[in-house]
Amino acid sequence: MIQITNLTKQYGPKTVVSSVSFGVAPGETLVLAGTSGCGKTTTLKMLNRLVEPTSGTVLLNGQNVQQADAPTLRRGIGYVMQEAGLFPHYTVSENIGAVPRLLGWDPDRIRTRTHELMDLLRLPTDLLNRYPADLSGGQRQRVGLARALAVRPPVVLMDEPFGALDPYTRRHVRREVFGISELQETTVVLVTHDVTEALELGDRIALMDAGELVQIGPPRDLTERPVNAFVRDFFTH
Repeated sequence: MIQITNLTKQYGPKTVVSSVSFGVAPGETLVLAGTSGCGKTTTLKMLNRLVEPTSGTVLLNGQNVQQADAPTLRRGIGYVMQEAGLFPHYTVSENIGAVPRLLGWDPDRIRTRTHELMDLLRLPTDLLNRYPADLSGGQRQRVGLARALAVRPPVVLMDEPFGALDPYTRRHVRREVFGISELQETTVVLVTHDVTEALELGDRIALMDAGELVQIGPPRDLTERPVNAFVRDFFTH
């Protein structure tokens, strides 16, 4: 579903992502992990061109994303960020329906899909006319995911989606969210610096350090067969 080759991002003389290559299979959850400043979020944002690469290629289902219209590309890729990134002046209903409206869905179809997602994510329908400021942190993250899934995108990108939640809510929400069948059938790339989260959610983990991909593989490979001391220390501290 996703193939990146020699992806590099430079800001002036500083290289923040250096010649990173990996693929993500349809329906797989790949976790981009690493310490703060390692380049994982920049890598994620190059997949939907929120950050333009200096060099390298990103293929999404075989299409070079550089050859696509950027706004159109982003409408077809779900995106969830820390604090959910909801539009504060939109109601819950308006937030979830934002991309379907841009794509010209009729109001009945948007309403049906919105209620379907509310049910799927265990959100009470009496929240539909509330604003993000009225919601708990866990509710905002669920609404953010509902918005990302609204048009059934083949790919969902998540940038520290649970990072703003307290530890108890974080564990509860991530287990509930990743337990829904619709997300299990979607290709997900998730950024986190949380070791437990990476091990729990990733089919594979891509561990980065100083802009480079150090090791990629199933969680057990990285914990039991680390390629160097950095990988070993990351998963034991």
